[in-house]
Amino acid sequence: MLNRVIIIGNLVRDPTISYLPSGSQVAEFSIAYNIRQRVNEGWKERTHFFDVRAYGKLAESLSTRLSKGYTVVIEGRLSQDKWIDKEGKNQSKVRIIAESVRIIKKPKMEEPIEEEVLPEDMEQSFEEKPFSSEEDELPF
Repeated sequence: MLNRVIIIGNLVRDPTISYLPSGSQVAEFSIAYNIRQRVNEGWKERTHFFDVRAYGKLAESLSTRLSKGYTVVIEGRLSQDKWIDKEGKNQSKVRIIAESVRIIKKPKMEEPIEEEVLPEDMEQSFEEKPFSSEEDELPF
């Protein structure tokens, strides 16, 4: 089965940091994603909110580098939490578990940037390759 998410959104609040019993950091934040839809003769913009969680070295990096208003590209997977509330009703929540995060725009910036936040152990093996139109042709 494939479980892969790639989404661009804006942070709606600063990341909150907590710790697992093992001492590993957990960063949690929410992003907003806007979509424009045609309604009758006009357009309507709808905003969707997604909760994101990151663990370990990635969480440590994000906690010091992100804040409300940043535009980011998140790559990761979906995870569903299930529980029974106080009234005995089944509840569930789907969130994105981030595996990498790229900062593409800081708040109040004119020019977009692209900065990838990876755990330290992944940064050493990360090799940036520019796109080449000759080598990376799309089949359509």
